[in-house]
Amino acid sequence: MTTNPSAELLDNLLTATGQTTAVREEVRVWSMSGVERVVFPDGSTAIFKYAKKPFDSEDQALRLAHTLGVPVPQVHASAVLDGWLGMFMEDLGPSVREADDLDGVAAAVVLHGTRTAPPLPVLDQNRLRTLPARALEHLERLRKADRWQDADDVEDALDRITQAAEARSAGATLEPFGWAHSEFHPTSLHIGERGWRLLDFARAFTGPGLLDLASWHGTIDPPHPVRLRVFLEQYVTAGGTPDALAPRGGLTAENWALGWHRMWAVEWFMEQSVRWIDDPATDPAYIKAVRRHLTDVRHLLEI
Repeated sequence: MTTNPSAELLDNLLTATGQTTAVREEVRVWSMSGVERVVFPDGSTAIFKYAKKPFDSEDQALRLAHTLGVPVPQVHASAVLDGWLGMFMEDLGPSVREADDLDGVAAAVVLHGTRTAPPLPVLDQNRLRTLPARALEHLERLRKADRWQDADDVEDALDRITQAAEARSAGATLEPFGWAHSEFHPTSLHIGERGWRLLDFARAFTGPGLLDLASWHGTIDPPHPVRLRVFLEQYVTAGGTPDALAPRGGLTAENWALGWHRMWAVEWFMEQSVRWIDDPATDPAYIKAVRRHLTDVRHLLEI
């Protein structure tokens, strides 16, 4: 397991920006990434963010977003080391309030109206349709490693979703289709003295914007199609495409979005479990989340 090379990344970034030293203050740190505030000798500050694969190209996404006119924090410098990315970003300071639904739709309209860019991975109908099959592959790898042994129900649910995926994934490329943020939550929207900035672009992709809108209210509480429908209507009123309300895959827009967003999350949890985190101690928590989401997927996608 590579140790976290944040100290060395920090040195590289200090050199790149002509600074000699900095005092580090943790803001939020977890196993795969960290956010710190660094204070330079002259009293100025920057945000130091570091992350390991697969979060190691966020600097490119942020620079691209900035170039295309999306309000994001500016990247002052970035460096890569042993599969880890380090960045110095503009310090936006404290937020003046939490983002609400109207802030969310305003930001989504701007982002989804941005022309998409080649470096971003693409999640079209074909890729969406294969998510349950990919999740089954992750399950197979976990079981070969003597993990997830009591998860026959997970396999059964994924089999059923795989069979229905072709029909249910129809409409994936209906508008809004383009730049998707993928971690679109109120905490990813910073409202400061000088307006709003969108944060956390580590997993941005080109795909259905409805997945962003479905992620806004989070996945801790049970999915709430009526609440999402209201949010989609607010999005259209704020200038988003009216196609956001169009049925797809034989389902209402809100059920399609919530169902596929949770299927997307399941595949990501399972890939994390087998590939990025790869720690059997985390299995019970991951299995629990996957089971809960799969129950929602089958209900929402009517499988």
